[in-house]
Amino acid sequence: MSKNFSKAGILIAILVIPAFIFIFLKLFGNNYYKLPYFMPEMDEHGQVLMKGADTVFHKIPEFKLTDQNGSEFSSQQTKGKIYVANFFFTRCGTICPKLSSSMIRVQDLFVDSPDVMMVSHSVDPNHDTPEVLKTYAKKYDAKDGKWFFLTGDKKAVYDLAIKGYKLPIADASEYDKNIKNVDEMFIHSEKMMLIDKEGYIRGIYDGTFNADVERLIAEIKVLQEIYKDKNNPQ
Repeated sequence: MSKNFSKAGILIAILVIPAFIFIFLKLFGNNYYKLPYFMPEMDEHGQVLMKGADTVFHKIPEFKLTDQNGSEFSSQQTKGKIYVANFFFTRCGTICPKLSSSMIRVQDLFVDSPDVMMVSHSVDPNHDTPEVLKTYAKKYDAKDGKWFFLTGDKKAVYDLAIKGYKLPIADASEYDKNIKNVDEMFIHSEKMMLIDKEGYIRGIYDGTFNADVERLIAEIKVLQEIYKDKNNPQ
């Protein structure tokens, strides 16, 4: 019984605390809450890089891919935007439908926020052409200009996942030619990443876990408030 109460308490805390923080910011105006930065940069000796007294944090590198409309999509389009990124593939029958449903929740809640966008990168770019991605986007009611589905050179996508977003990704068929089940072929993360307007990683969430998605939603709102305070100093 005590274990059940403990689990319930943890779940309530995960859901309530971010929402309370956001409400506090809205009511009292002064932002004393800062979202963390993730992925400090390391030198060749594994030591955290510093610039003066400040830690140097990793930024998403520049990239160029192709969206579901066949148009070039580059990192320039994410500059000045808060965005949520994830990795998926259209033939996935396991975690991807859940991830895409979580992205819908974000889209629908921030559909009227021009500073928020979503970016889904295909880990199966040879199959996921712009035409295939466009059909998938329609299936999930993705709004043009709000939620982008990206494909392109496979090496470029995989390098971006591993070196850019610091997420695991692999095509197991490259190592085991006997793998025929597409759900066993592509290995990718279930994480949804919150990226700020400067390209820094500000949150990492399990896109298959409702409580984590709620936390993501709350922290997008907190990040919006942080930028409002920066643009309107007291």
